[in-house]
Amino acid sequence: MNIAVIGLGTFGRSLVLSLHKAGHNLNVVDLDQSAVSQVKDYCDQAVVGDVTQKELLEEMGMGLMDAVVVALGHDMGASVMSTLLVKEMGAKTVVCKAVTPEHERILRRVGADSVVFPEREAADRLAMSLSNPDLMDYLPISDDFSVVELAPPSWMLNKTLVELDLRRRFNINVVAVREIIPKRIHLVVSPDYVVKDSDVLVVVGARKDLEKLGDESA
Repeated sequence: MNIAVIGLGTFGRSLVLSLHKAGHNLNVVDLDQSAVSQVKDYCDQAVVGDVTQKELLEEMGMGLMDAVVVALGHDMGASVMSTLLVKEMGAKTVVCKAVTPEHERILRRVGADSVVFPEREAADRLAMSLSNPDLMDYLPISDDFSVVELAPPSWMLNKTLVELDLRRRFNINVVAVREIIPKRIHLVVSPDYVVKDSDVLVVVGARKDLEKLGDESA
């Protein structure tokens, strides 16, 4: 994919490195020469310039990008202006970093297709992993509900899903099981499925309920 990153703070630079590893073609821009220098070797085009200038963004081909990530965050004015400009230019997907709910609302009004809160999401992920050391991955689907991948704790092993009775005890649902040995996935899980230590459970539920999964006495 052809992806542009506008803003090269900590989040923007980390994103560039991850996208480079994934094999994407990258165009980046920031007003800070030092920040651009740190990532230029990983990009097809790395420009030092004012991201609120329409002419600059047009010259970089922002309207031809498959996705544009506006990673400015704390500079709300530049964040909103650059979002508006790249949407008007025809970028297919515009993802923006926000720092407040008000910032998010403005970004969506000027055309952002998706808005992320990296610091908040990282904090939520850390809180979940500290609350449940068996947590492997975590995907919030709303402010209150999440999908998580869970390495089953010892008290779940060698029991069927019926015996575990997770829906009644924890108010969560097992939506899939990924077996490591043998390697396969069950998208429709039988109530008689016996949980093994080589399984990964994919469960959905409220955050407050998911945090209780490590507690056998619940």
